[in-house]
Amino acid sequence: MTRLLAILAAWMYVGLAAAQGDLDIDTPAIAQFKTGMAQRYAQLLPWYQSGAVGLTRDGGVLLREPGAVPLAQRQAVTALVAGENADRAGLYREIARANGNPGWEPDIRATFAQRWIDRAPAGWWVQNATGIWQQKR
Repeated sequence: MTRLLAILAAWMYVGLAAAQGDLDIDTPAIAQFKTGMAQRYAQLLPWYQSGAVGLTRDGGVLLREPGAVPLAQRQAVTALVAGENADRAGLYREIARANGNPGWEPDIRATFAQRWIDRAPAGWWVQNATGIWQQKR
């Protein structure tokens, strides 16, 4: 969880190149999304490490190998992935809204997507720009 919080904090200080938005902006909703993501991180970590869950090119996560998750746990992992994607989408939307320009959401999403992938540890699965899954080296 500490690693995720450090990554989130680092991103907040990086300017949005395309829109020059403030990624450091904070609202109660942004704090709530970040808290949900931080709390979920420890539960998702083993699935990232096993390759069952990967980072998508559009800033989300995906249960990419359902067969790698025991059937008894699959519903819980699917719910974690859905919760993570909901919080990520909310984070991107709220940062754009808080900057006074909801139209920036796609640029914010793209910026975060690349940062998630760039900062993923070796061994995690990520989608490249064309949607092909690759194990990070």
